[in-house]
Amino acid sequence: MASPAQAPSRPGTTAGTAAGTDPDAGPAAGPGPGPGPGPRPGTPDTAPSVRHLGPNWYAVVMGTAIVANAGTLLPLTAPGLHVAYRVVWALSALMLLTLLAARAVHWGRHRDQARRHLLDPAVAPFYGCLSMALLAVGGGTLAVGREVIGEPAAVAADATLWILGTLVGLICAAGIPYLMVTRHRIEPGSASPVWLLPLVAPMVSAALGPALVPYLPAGQWQAALLFACYALFGVSLLATLLVLPLVLSRLIHHGPLPLALTPTLFLVLGPLGQSTTAVANLAHAAPGVVDASSAHAMGAFAVLYGVPVMGFALLWLAIATAMVVRAVRNGMGFAMTWWGFTFPLGTCVTGAAGLARRTGLTAFDWLAVGLFALLVTAVAVAATRTAAGLARGRLLAPPRPVTT
Repeated sequence: MASPAQAPSRPGTTAGTAAGTDPDAGPAAGPGPGPGPGPRPGTPDTAPSVRHLGPNWYAVVMGTAIVANAGTLLPLTAPGLHVAYRVVWALSALMLLTLLAARAVHWGRHRDQARRHLLDPAVAPFYGCLSMALLAVGGGTLAVGREVIGEPAAVAADATLWILGTLVGLICAAGIPYLMVTRHRIEPGSASPVWLLPLVAPMVSAALGPALVPYLPAGQWQAALLFACYALFGVSLLATLLVLPLVLSRLIHHGPLPLALTPTLFLVLGPLGQSTTAVANLAHAAPGVVDASSAHAMGAFAVLYGVPVMGFALLWLAIATAMVVRAVRNGMGFAMTWWGFTFPLGTCVTGAAGLARRTGLTAFDWLAVGLFALLVTAVAVAATRTAAGLARGRLLAPPRPVTT
């Protein structure tokens, strides 16, 4: 996922400037840097720089971490798989630390650009990726990393990252829509699947929070976290239900998205797969925390909600895949939006695995395995192309000026 080169946007903003395009073609064209520190007069600003490192880059961490998180839930026992998951988890943790440091430098040295990102309706929603990156790495630390660093350290790390990720997610879920209403200029027919990013972050908290319930003192503490996760589920679900019709209306009335933005259609899978995962994980954590009748109701809700939503997710996957095939035939090249294929697919893997645990149906196990194969392929392709773009200095270079 990457900030799209989407028009229209607020005048003076950098819509699309954080989006990487095909490494052979260079970054997307767009407005040049705004006021503030920049190159010396007469010196072209052509070097890669953290100035052009947008919040969209957290999607790389999310897409990597979900491979390990989802893989541990699959009924696969091939030799070396768990070692591979630990390597992927460690890589995602290293990527998160590196990116946090780079983004801190970005905010410290290029505050003008950071402010422009917040005021750009095409870029601001990607701040939700920060929350999901923290949560995904935290969840992986408990699920996979405890085999490396030990359970006490893994629990402490996951709890810290879950709290931070949840706070950031709630701030983004409220703050980004506030900016869209008060500071951004949103033109009719410009609704984008990217708008879902800050809204799905609380759902990730709802899905990963139940893993921490057994580590809290029994009684009020465990129940408080369980019901807090249900509240986070509601925050994200109801907000998503408001935005999804806007996205579908935009597609029906204004046609397909621009080629580079077509992969963002997969972002719709995020709230669908993650909500299915959340209700399954909450139902699994409920016994012993709430009374037996409530736990039974939560288990029934996980199935009655999760199965229909997974069915809709598969329908949307088919539609989005057809749109991507069309875009490829029309010349869609690599862009950082390709990371949009990864994390949403991963949530469908965890959702299918959760349904397999709740229903006992091996069909859901096979669905999870099949989706996991697509996930690994998507991550491998996106990572390879991203690494090539970074090696050539294309993805962090400033956008080429628009020529007329």
